[in-house]
Amino acid sequence: MDELGRKSVAAFKEAEKNPVIVVLDNIRSMHNVGSVFRTSDAFLIEGICLCGYTPQPPHRDIHKTALGATDTVDWMYVDTTLKAVEALQEKGYSVYAVEQAEGSISLQNFTTGKEGKIAVVLGNEVEGVDAEVLKKCNGCIEIPQLGMKHSLNISVAAGIVLWELVRATINV
Repeated sequence: MDELGRKSVAAFKEAEKNPVIVVLDNIRSMHNVGSVFRTSDAFLIEGICLCGYTPQPPHRDIHKTALGATDTVDWMYVDTTLKAVEALQEKGYSVYAVEQAEGSISLQNFTTGKEGKIAVVLGNEVEGVDAEVLKKCNGCIEIPQLGMKHSLNISVAAGIVLWELVRATINV
């Protein structure tokens, strides 16, 4: 494990984070929540905002997929996603839903600028991002999909979007 150069929990907490907040909008699955924590740890994401009935740590089913990332990634709970989006915008974040919607920006064409703080909203596994939340967002990011099933599991969508946002800032 030493050869992997992994950070300790303390080193992770002290590390400079990528200015991205993940907002989970009424996610049902604890495994999806845990997976988003793990992905957020992998990409040094600033934090996660759990909203509505999204499960919160500690819970063994979240831990099963998070593998300790609930100890490293900062998170908070807000009772509604709408309140979370409004609060983030007041703090200077541009908020984008990850959603297939009219006028959405294809992920490969999305740019944030080097200095911008961004939040991405991932919606419920069945309903997607709430319509009222969509109205409040600065826009929507869409992941291009070529097959018959035009939907992805939210943990997969989170991995794709977060990697693209981070990759753009680290030039790999």
